[in-house]
Amino acid sequence: MTTHFLGDTAVLLGRSLRHIARSPDTIITTAIMPIAFLLLFVYVFGGAIQTGSDSYVNYLLPGILIMTIASGISYTAYRLFLDIQGGIFERFQSMPIARTAVLWAHVMTSLVANLISLVVVVGVALAMGFRTGASVLGWLAVAGVLVLLTLALTWLAVIPGLTAKSLDGASAFAYPLLFLPFVSSAFVPTETMPGPVRAFAEHQPVTVIVNGIRALFTQQPVGTDIWIALAWCVGILVVAYTFATLAYRRRIS
Repeated sequence: MTTHFLGDTAVLLGRSLRHIARSPDTIITTAIMPIAFLLLFVYVFGGAIQTGSDSYVNYLLPGILIMTIASGISYTAYRLFLDIQGGIFERFQSMPIARTAVLWAHVMTSLVANLISLVVVVGVALAMGFRTGASVLGWLAVAGVLVLLTLALTWLAVIPGLTAKSLDGASAFAYPLLFLPFVSSAFVPTETMPGPVRAFAEHQPVTVIVNGIRALFTQQPVGTDIWIALAWCVGILVVAYTFATLAYRRRIS
């Protein structure tokens, strides 16, 4: 049964990746906005923002990586909605394939596409002067957090992909996710924010995830931030997967 599921998922994943290869504008579009913010904040606003860091691009990059993921996962809902509206979804369900393979193929496609976008953004940051003394283990830890976050948010994207009534509705859910980094420690230290805004910023998931990644990049003690970040990622993943599965069952019932 497991072999059947893995084989079906691999075949459908190959189909999705071929679509992306034929139309790479998805990855380009996903990476353009984070890169634009990276350029804007480093070269326009960076000189006026005091972060206590020697290089603002070093301070900024973790938050930009979160924005890259938030931008990319909206395409999961978009592609899933198009499959449903085009009848391809139902066609797959009539075939002798594992039922959840369709969902997992979309999720794994999102993971691959987002990892490519993240590599592109990191490459641009390196060209802009980003430097880190992080060890191989530190880079692997950063990659692990980003992969876990991508999976969590992708399963969150599956829900509107299955339940939205319009194409705009399927992809619009990502807008609040793109807003969260602005009210976090991604761009400025939370200490500079007014009381209520600071309270929100310090108790939302983006701040601890950004702080954990930043500590790994700068070889600083990660403290509890990394564990709280992992707890947020796992919690979002469990809740999103549960509701996505329920929505999927209602769709195919």
